[in-house]
Parts: sequence; C-alpha cells; structure tokens
Amino acid sequence: REQGKYDEAMPLYERSLRIREKALGPDHPDVATSLNNLAELFREQGKYDEAKPLFERSLKFCEKALGPDHPDAAAMLNNLAALLQEQGKYDESMPLHERSLRIREKALGPDHPDVATSLNNLALLLKAQGKYEEATPLYERSLQISEKALGPDHPDVAASLNNLAELLRAQGKYAESMPLHERSLRIREKALGPDHPDVAASLNGVALLLSEQGQHEEALKYSKRALGIFEGRLGSEHPYTKKARDVYFYIESKRAT
Repeated sequence: REQGKYDEAMPLYERSLRIREKALGPDHPDVATSLNNLAELFREQGKYDEAKPLFERSLKFCEKALGPDHPDAAAMLNNLAALLQEQGKYDESMPLHERSLRIREKALGPDHPDVATSLNNLALLLKAQGKYEEATPLYERSLQISEKALGPDHPDVAASLNNLAELLRAQGKYAESMPLHERSLRIREKALGPDHPDVAASLNGVALLLSEQGQHEEALKYSKRALGIFEGRLGSEHPYTKKARDVYFYIESKRAT
C-alpha cells in the first residue's frame, strides 16, 4: 500500500480480515486493526462510501475492547476524521481530530510521532477553512517533532514539509515555500520511489508554485509527470487524479494567456 500498489494490497488485507475474524472473533482488537487498514485502502482510492462503515465499525470495536482513550482508538479517530475532511465535512471532522490529539498527547507524550500526525491533520483542516494563522504553528510543531523523532529524511517529515510549503504558497510566500517543496520531493523520491502518489503530490505543489511565479513551461513539466503518476497508480477517476488533471489544465490556461 505504501508503494501505491492498491490492487495487490486489497486481497491481502481482505484475507487478513477473514483470518482474524475466524480465529479471534469479530470483536477482537486485531479485527479492528484489519478493518481500519482495509478502510484506509478504500479511502486512498477515493472509495469513501466503502471506507466509512469500516472505519466506524473499527472504531466501535476498538473502543469496546481497549477503552475510549487508547492510542489505537486515537488512530482510528484520526483516520475517520481524515475521511470526513476529504468529503468536505469539516464540522464533523474537527472534533474527531481534536479528540485524537488529546488522547495521543496524554497517552504517548507531547513529542511522539503520532502526536505530530494529529497536529498535521488538524492543521490541514484549519488550512482548508482558510484559518492560516491557526494552522501555521501546528504545522511547525508537527515538523519539529517528526524531524526529532524520525530523522530528517523520513516520509512523515516530507509530508509535514509539503503541507507547510502549501500553506506558505497559499499566503503568497513563494520564496519560503519553494525550498520546502523541493526538500519534500527529494525525500519522497528517495524513500518511496519515483512513481509513488506522494511523489506526485509534491510534484503538483512545485508545479503550482512555479506557475504562480509565471514559470508556466517549467510548471507544466512537473504537472505532467504528477498526472502520469496518479493515472498510472490510482486510475483516471480517482479524486487525486482529477485534481491533478485540473491543475494541469489550469497551468495550461495560464500559459495561453
């Protein structure tokens, strides 16, 4: 799944779920984990209607077996919140992100990588609502935690760099944004391979940044490569592919004018 090979991952996750349900019973925490993993796979493919009931069932089983304040429950809250966020359901997503963060800070300590993940996702939600000043310190704290805990070249660090770069770009701070985008891209290409969807996300960010500075020809090179990765890995109808296609045509239109 980390390599974007969803068709290969799906039967493995489904088999894992069947084995665990049969061996451990439907209410075991390991079954909740399998449900969560399967739901994440659906979410990453844009299959939100299939993902949501699995996330909800996973969270219910986890809270019942381990308690509502367990770190595993926080992870499942985080994933359900991300799904709602991608559907534009911000009011439903926010309390889940906030609860996930509270659980993780209390259970794992303020400098744990999972806390960085919750901070990053909460900042993403704030950015989506245009609350840039509230999002910035959360992104910065997330990046600081990830670099300290995981090392400067970890994919989670790349994600934090990419998101902070996007926030700076949205505010017109292009000179501050570009080195973060470029570093994120280098980390992801090295850690994940040149054709991973996360690499395409970084390429898209660089493309938009270049275009907004009038460098449309160079921007199209990055955008075209990003679109090719998304189409090859996720298919032409995935939301990420559609967004990348919109970016490509947007840059094309700016070049034409």
